Amino acid sequence: MSEETKDLSVADFTEGFRNRLAGKPGINARIKFVFDEGGIIVIDGKSESNRVSDADDAADVTLRMSLEMMNKLHRKETNGMTAFMSGKVKLEGDMLAAMKLDQILG
Repeated sequence: MSEETKDLSVADFTEGFRNRLAGKPGINARIKFVFDEGGIIVIDGKSESNRVSDADDAADVTLRMSLEMMNKLHRKETNGMTAFMSGKVKLEGDMLAAMKLDQILG
């Protein structure tokens, strides 16, 4: 399976976020991903630089989805707005904080 089609695990996504956000300035928001199958990723952008952990800490916004959906988003087989509007991604909290994902991942 090529890297583009391989399903990633929660640990793979956590490490990917760490690598992608290393050295980037904080976004003044905490964003939590909670996966239906278990597993959590928290991006803490309230400090000087973004930190990524698997701790179940408080967040400004929580995104709930399946790991399959996270993989589809990663592979760009769907986009976040479509996934949200179809109920595949559930958002709890500050939607503006969720929109900051574009800043750090775009």
